[in-house]
Amino acid sequence: MKIFSKPVTFLKQVKQELAKVSWSTRQELIGSTVVVIMITAILAAYIGAIDVVLSKVLSLMFSY
Repeated sequence: MKIFSKPVTFLKQVKQELAKVSWSTRQELIGSTVVVIMITAILAAYIGAIDVVLSKVLSLMFSY
C-alpha cells in the first residue's frame, strides 16, 4: 500500500527525533512554572498600578 508509506515514514522519523529530545525533569518544570507565574503576577500588578494612576490623572485633567 503505497498510500500509507509517506505517513508511516513521517511518523517513524518523528519518533526518532522525539527520542533525541532532552526532556526537562519534573522539578525543572515546576521551577519554571513558578517563575512564569510570579513574573506574570508582578507585571499584572505593575500594569494595573499604572492604569489606576493614569486613570486618576486623566479624570482630574478632564473634570475641570
